[in-house]
Amino acid sequence: MSYASGINSLQPTINSVTSSQANPATQVSAPDSVSGASGSVANVGQVDQANLSSTGGLVAQALEGSDARSAKVASLQQAIAAGNYIVSSSNVADKIIQSLLG
Repeated sequence: MSYASGINSLQPTINSVTSSQANPATQVSAPDSVSGASGSVANVGQVDQANLSSTGGLVAQALEGSDARSAKVASLQQAIAAGNYIVSSSNVADKIIQSLLG
């Protein structure tokens, strides 16, 4: 699997999280008593609730990005897939040393 197909496969999931993010979490109270075949069970002040984070929205915003960045990433992906993208090993070594030193 390439990086491009891995990221692109996440887009539908992120879109569904983003669309569901618009609906705020609601608090639902359980009934005071529940009756069934074996009798009734009393719920004393119990409440079901769900708390949703905004992480899904943040991920979606990060993936949308600007058009310039997306175009650059797409051109790099094409170059890598075609085998035309060449990285100088000395440039990579320089960047590694710079990141370790400071």
